[in-house]
Formats: sequence, structure tokens, C-alpha cells
Amino acid sequence: MNSRLIFVAVAMLAWTSLGSSQQLRVFPYGMVPETKPDMPLSQAMNRVYEGTYAGRDCARNELFTNFKYTPLEGFDYHGHDGTVSRRDSTKVIRAGGKYYVWYTHRETPTPPNYDGGANETIPSRDWDLAEIWYATSEDGFVWQEQGVAVERMEKPHAGWRSVSTPDILVWKGKYYLYYQAYLDMPGSRTSSATNGDDCPVSVSVADTPDGPWTPSNKIVVENGPPGSWDQYVIHDPYPLVFNGKIYLYYKGEMGGSPAVRAQGLAIAEHPLGPFKKHPLNPVINSGHETCLFPFKTGLAALVSRHGLEHNTIQYSPDGVNFEIAAITGLMPIAPGAHVPDAFTGTKDGRGITWGLCHFRNLKRDEGKSHSMLARFDCDLSLDVHDIEMKESDIFNDPEINFKFGLSEQQRSRIEAAANKLD
Repeated sequence: MNSRLIFVAVAMLAWTSLGSSQQLRVFPYGMVPETKPDMPLSQAMNRVYEGTYAGRDCARNELFTNFKYTPLEGFDYHGHDGTVSRRDSTKVIRAGGKYYVWYTHRETPTPPNYDGGANETIPSRDWDLAEIWYATSEDGFVWQEQGVAVERMEKPHAGWRSVSTPDILVWKGKYYLYYQAYLDMPGSRTSSATNGDDCPVSVSVADTPDGPWTPSNKIVVENGPPGSWDQYVIHDPYPLVFNGKIYLYYKGEMGGSPAVRAQGLAIAEHPLGPFKKHPLNPVINSGHETCLFPFKTGLAALVSRHGLEHNTIQYSPDGVNFEIAAITGLMPIAPGAHVPDAFTGTKDGRGITWGLCHFRNLKRDEGKSHSMLARFDCDLSLDVHDIEMKESDIFNDPEINFKFGLSEQQRSRIEAAANKLD
């Protein structure tokens, strides 16, 4: 028998041996084992066992989900002519036997003018010249718009130009709406020296979810000092109760093109502050409008859109140090989830199953840019196991992919490169 045949015979014996010592040389068939096999593993398989993910596979990962979307009933968009927009919903809360949600509401004579033609009546952005409105629902699908909750402020108070991107906190029997309070026209500060929007975080207070809301006329989270990562932008305030305190997360922008977005954390013992920014900020290196919720003993976060870790669901045991728990797709834009234990200070967070989000830039190519609210459903709950929500192989209509086709400039570049080959 030549040396090659001897080698093949020995290799086949090693792979087919039934001895336990030989079995451990090959990763086992079937469900990924709960405990790490006592054998050398690739970096990819080591990540399965080193705490990177919250489960051994998608079906067993409580922090993996896909997302389902449903149009909402009860909202009028003026035929989608761009004069009415609803976006940036808060967390959904339940009070008095019904659901409540607040959101950015813009109703202007014209759609936004992104080309410098905005003024006191023409908005510069979809969220300019906006107010905070609210709606209620019995089932989360059909909504009744109740009207304005927080109006624009009078000069010189923060929010005279626009109030937008709210979120809700319930604290010791009172209700607090945090929001971006614009002191200038959104998008008007675009030079490299004054990048960002002048919109620090302010808050209004009410005794009931139906109001009336009393503005604090107080800036509770300010822009960072010169040279800091959040010196120009404090967006998307998002409060939770954690460790007996108010943890308010927010988005900052570090400049660059495209802009680098990240999430910061400010902590207070009272809703009106003082809020102290965490020394490890930013605490999440990606994301745009980031939704967080209590999960087990810590907090989980939906990190969508921007950054190295976009389209991830992350977890932190302390609300500061986040790790990727799952990677998914088609994540909701600006999700405002129904988080039943958002304000209880629980150490047994049960997760979320639904909420509201928005679709943006509708009809922008027609000069009618606006946003609309929608519902998303998911399974990020310890109390639900919906195997359909754990499916990772999602098929889209090809027309969806074709909508993200090459730009004219890209097509020209590719064709020019191909012509050089001839």
C-alpha cells in the first residue's frame, strides 16, 4: 500500500471512529450545543459561546427578532401632499384602559423646503415648525388623534422655532415629556464651524396623560462643551427608570461626512435634573433614534441605521457597557415601543412585542416630503415565543431591492471603467 493510500485510510478511520475522544474532533450535528465543546473552535464559533450573542442560534436567542409592519388607522395625511407629517413617536404607555402615544406633528401651508427657501411659515425640515401631538387607542392598531400636547414656545424660550422628537417618562404619579427644543431653524447651522442644530432638551409636565402640559422652560440636557463629541447635537431624548434613577439616552453627532452618530447617557435623580452626563459617553457607538427597554437585570437597545453596529440589538447589564446580542434587518425607524416596565425600576425586565415607528421622506422626489406613523411587531419578550419572528431568512419582493439601484453617477462610473477595458 503506497503512502497516499495509507494517509487516506487513517483519515477515514479518524473521521468515522465512534470513540468519544475522536467525536470531539468534529463539531456535532444538530442543535448547537448549550455548552461549549471541549475542542478547538474557530473565532466564529467561539463568539457563539463567549457572550457576544444572547442565544446559541436565532430560534433560542431571546434578543433576536425580525419585524412585521402594519399601517395604522385613524390618521389623515391630506392626501400625502406633504403639508402634514407625523413622526418620532414616544414609547407607548397604557393608562386608564387605553394606549397613549405622543409624536412630532407638523401641519404647514407647504411641504419642507430643503434648499434654503424656508421662513416663518415654510419649514426647512420635516420636523421644523412642529408641535407635539398625541393619540389614544384601544388596540394599538386604530388610533384617535387627540390634538396638541405641547405647543411651540414663545421667544426667547427654547422651543420657539419647533418642538419635536418627544419621549415620555412617568415618575411618582406625574408625566414628563422630553423633547428637542429648537432655538433656531433646523439645518441652518451647516458650516463646519457650527455644525448641527441648536435644540437642547427641554421638558413639560402634567398630572395626567391628557394634560394640560406645563412647560418647564428649562434646558435639562445641554450641548457638550467645545471640542466634545456632542457639542453641536443633542437629539432624541429617551428616558427610562433604572437603578432607582432616571437614565436619559440621547443621540449626538461627531461630525464627518457622512456624519458619525452615537448614543450618550445622562443620569438624574429628578425629572428636571440636574442631569449628569456619563464619563464613558458615548455608550453606544452607532444608531440614530435608539429604543431601549428593561431586559432581565439590564437594558436592551434597538440600534438601527447608522454606524458600525447598525442593525443590531444590544444588551448591557449596567446600562452603560453594551454588547451585540443579535444582528437583524428591516429594523423600525424611530421605534417607540410599548414598554410596560419602563418606569418600574425592575430587575426582571420582560422585553417588548410591539410599538410605533415612522416611514420618512415619503414623496420627497415630488417635493412633498413627509413622514407617517406605522406599527411594528416583534418578539423580544421573555413571555412570548413566536417562532415566525425568529426566522432570519426573509424574502423581499425584488422591486424593493431595485428601489436601491445604482445612482446615475455610479452607473456612469461603472460603464466608463468597462469601456476602458475595450
